[in-house]
Amino acid sequence: MMTPARKAAEGIRLDFSDAVQLYKEENLLNLANWARAIKEKKSGKNVYYNVNRHINLTNICVSGCPLCAFACTAEEKRAYVMSQEEVERIVQSTMAKTPDLSEFHMVSALHPEKDFDYYLTIVRAVKRIAPQVHLKAFTPVEIVHFSKISKRSIEDVLKTLKEAGLDSLPGGGAEILDDEIRKEICPNKATTKEWIETIKTAHRLGILTNATMLYGHKETIEQRIRHLFTLRDIQDETGGFQAFVAFPFHPANTGFSDLKRVSSWEDLKMIALTRLILDNFDHIKAFWMMLTMPIAQLSLAFGVDDLDGTVEEEKIIHAAGAKTNKGITKQEIIQLVSETGYIPVERDTFYQPVEKF
Repeated sequence: MMTPARKAAEGIRLDFSDAVQLYKEENLLNLANWARAIKEKKSGKNVYYNVNRHINLTNICVSGCPLCAFACTAEEKRAYVMSQEEVERIVQSTMAKTPDLSEFHMVSALHPEKDFDYYLTIVRAVKRIAPQVHLKAFTPVEIVHFSKISKRSIEDVLKTLKEAGLDSLPGGGAEILDDEIRKEICPNKATTKEWIETIKTAHRLGILTNATMLYGHKETIEQRIRHLFTLRDIQDETGGFQAFVAFPFHPANTGFSDLKRVSSWEDLKMIALTRLILDNFDHIKAFWMMLTMPIAQLSLAFGVDDLDGTVEEEKIIHAAGAKTNKGITKQEIIQLVSETGYIPVERDTFYQPVEKF
């Protein structure tokens, strides 16, 4: 019988028990070597990034998730909601100073009063001003919220957004796809079933997505790994995931502020294991903003081939205590990748190369 280590070394598909054993027993550097081999088989020496801009429309939310530091009620001083005019000014300003911008990344809280037309109007406005820029917007959790407030099916919501100009979904809000833990960390937002339904429907409609996982809070190792196998099963069925990114939980200012942020060792172990399990994903992304730049750089030796992008202004993670910059220049990403011996490749959202250095 082939051992999990032998399977990982030879690039043979792992099963659940293999993955658990590798996590609990295998040397971290072995995991790194095997994950890096898979990365290089899929994307060679290339490491991707894009020039993007985050827009967070509002932090007013009905969910009240204990794990979230960003969301608040309308009565709090820090509460805000952007008007269409404010979004248009951001888009115009960004376009003026960032001529090589390729993507707007727009996610928000679940506002209790804004109707579906508010979001549709903003999507149309963004695409009217910047028709050539890819619009990646709204997590599956938001799509489920839109479905409920508009009394439309998830499919109808997605079709309507696509017609308005939506190009892809970021895939957030997955946290851990296990309703037992979701009842504790995010009891009032989309269930596992609803998240999966939204993703599969988007893929069926030709809307590509990313996939995510938030780890390092109340979940078990087995729940993390089961989450990854759920994503692998979906990808086997639909082929609609472009990339996977694991987010380490930042506990500051959340309902779980008594927890400690997991170690960098744990981050790198999860990144490598993810690359080994998700054999049908072309790209594994390290979100430098959550990992810190040094660990994001090191992750390139643990199976990562994508460092996300320039971002420019991020609010959600920083509300939970992230100390990284809210943006990074293209030159900084190029230097960071080049120092590792890999090749920085500026890409569009669909991983088509824009420029290679």
